[in-house]
Amino acid sequence: MRVAVVDIGSNSTRLLIADIEGQRIKSELDRESTVTRLGAGVDADKRLNDVAMARTFKTLDDYKSRIDKSHADTALAILTSAVRDAENGRQFAEQVETRYDLKAHILSGDQEANLTFLGATSERDPDDTTASLVIDIGGGSTELVIGTGGEAGFHVSTQAGVVRQTERHLHSDPPLESELQDLTADVDGILAQAVPEELRTTVKRGIAVAGTATSLGAIAQELEAYDRDKVHGYELTRAEAQTILKDLAAIPLEERRKTKGLHPDRAPTIVAGIVILNEVLKLFELDRVEISEHDILRGAALGLIQT
Repeated sequence: MRVAVVDIGSNSTRLLIADIEGQRIKSELDRESTVTRLGAGVDADKRLNDVAMARTFKTLDDYKSRIDKSHADTALAILTSAVRDAENGRQFAEQVETRYDLKAHILSGDQEANLTFLGATSERDPDDTTASLVIDIGGGSTELVIGTGGEAGFHVSTQAGVVRQTERHLHSDPPLESELQDLTADVDGILAQAVPEELRTTVKRGIAVAGTATSLGAIAQELEAYDRDKVHGYELTRAEAQTILKDLAAIPLEERRKTKGLHPDRAPTIVAGIVILNEVLKLFELDRVEISEHDILRGAALGLIQT
């Protein structure tokens, strides 16, 4: 069965076209990620703005053409933090469904967390009993899921996201130390409220998915061109992430855009993303995290395609 999934997030809009056999992804035929920043301004205004929606529609025009050429048997869109938080989010989802013939799912935070865990663990041994934390840092929210094998247990969707926290705290270029401290304190407070103390030492392995994590995997290896095979499975240490944060936070945006391994469109929000990842690792007392290309796109393809 050939499926197409479009993930319309707060910071990026992504495409996966894949063939599914049984409950596994047999092959990925097309995969793309475009920074569209649909969530720009939502934290303050509670609405999707016209410019951000136009950026997203332009990307969807391209994705729709690729889906049609692939002759996918079914196609869907998942919409996350920006859309569920915005007063006009449901109207936007209806436009997506009508204009692009995509079955639209506005995911709750719980659904987003569960599908992320499903995607991240879809190729792993289901009998592995290692307690794993899956970290999905998005534009408007960060999902944290603890589970073993392919079964999610504790999960939470937090209001910590790269677009949201950048807009709240980082107003100087490069950011001031006081702004970074305020950002860190904000994230720490959100995480402390979201994760019970008794769970913070139970995790033995961290798996990080989505744009912040994969960017860090590429930056750490100084990749001239993004290489999924080199990024997927890369073990990023907390010390590496802290060094990258120190380097990127010290330079202006235009210089940050030239960083090896970092897509220029992610430069405006990468500092907030690294802060969020560092604080999650600190909270769970993890000194490293595995970077994974298997994420909510795969989870939606496996978990939502029949709904």
